[in-house]
Amino acid sequence: MMWLMRKTLVILTPGFPENEADTTCIPERQIFVRVLKETYPELNIVVVSFQYPNQPREYRWNGIKIIALGGKNKSGLHRRMTWIGAWQKLKKLNKDHEVIGLLSFWLDECAFIANKFSKKYAVKHYSWLLGQDARPDNKYVNQIMPDGESLIALSDYLVDEFEKNYGITPKHVIPGAVDITLFKPQSTQRDIDVLGVGSLIPLKQYGLFIETIKFLKESHPDVKAVICGKGIEMQKLKDMAALYQLENNITFKGELSHPEILEHMQRSKILLHPSRYEGFSTVLLEALYAGAHVVSFFRPMKDVFLHHHVVNNIDEMNAKTLTLLNDTGRGHDPVLVNSMTQMADSVVKLFGNELYREVAIS
Repeated sequence: MMWLMRKTLVILTPGFPENEADTTCIPERQIFVRVLKETYPELNIVVVSFQYPNQPREYRWNGIKIIALGGKNKSGLHRRMTWIGAWQKLKKLNKDHEVIGLLSFWLDECAFIANKFSKKYAVKHYSWLLGQDARPDNKYVNQIMPDGESLIALSDYLVDEFEKNYGITPKHVIPGAVDITLFKPQSTQRDIDVLGVGSLIPLKQYGLFIETIKFLKESHPDVKAVICGKGIEMQKLKDMAALYQLENNITFKGELSHPEILEHMQRSKILLHPSRYEGFSTVLLEALYAGAHVVSFFRPMKDVFLHHHVVNNIDEMNAKTLTLLNDTGRGHDPVLVNSMTQMADSVVKLFGNELYREVAIS
């Protein structure tokens, strides 16, 4: 007698949502995992999360098995114990299921463990470069010594960045994407002139955002800007806005849920994204699909996207933002660069399209 055995893909990540309501934990990655499951329901997906949630437990998230190791980002012996726990979980999964491969989010400790496991047990493994892991200070690159075939890059920019820093060229590019099902019908009301979305940390350079609003206020005294996000620079940025007398122009919303972020994007004319480094900002992609124009320093792909305006410095950012604000015919049609379904298809193709195999039982 024969029966069909589902194949299993194991995803390793530093963190994962503790429940379905936790939309702010790595939103891009959790959306990908959910869409992967929806697109390939026959594929058994298991997520091993190293550090977060903080308590070790196993649970279901949108029908997907999550194994939380509860590492809590502790170092030293505690981290080693987390790694040992990950290894033991992988051994059990490999014994109990037909594991077609391991996919690690970021080239970090997850990739380090997955790489060793893949070599010992001959299981296919890909590491997904997602941003800062392509920068020159990634200690795990020398520990793993990956070849280009095992690396996926989120953008053309990350391919070039990783090659420049490590002399290794990632062979696969699976670009950032959006889940179009999360968007409500387009709003005709664009009552936010300039929107900022992201972590309020030095890398994101939100001081430049405030400088641009100060510049815009000279010709648009009632310019309305909103910043969504939290971080160590929150108070510094609020103080800067007060110094420039922008309290009536800039609203700091703090951390919002992902649906709330999308709703703000659909109300915005322009997304201003001053970050000095990005792998492929999903914020950029979501804003474009929400109908906003995007002004940024960063070009993730060699292709040019409609409504994405790349500038080289703060003066160009000021000028481009002002030009867009003055252009009443700028248009706000949705721009779809890549869908999450396309992303899911690309990942599954790397591991093989046959997701079942026949097993003889007596």
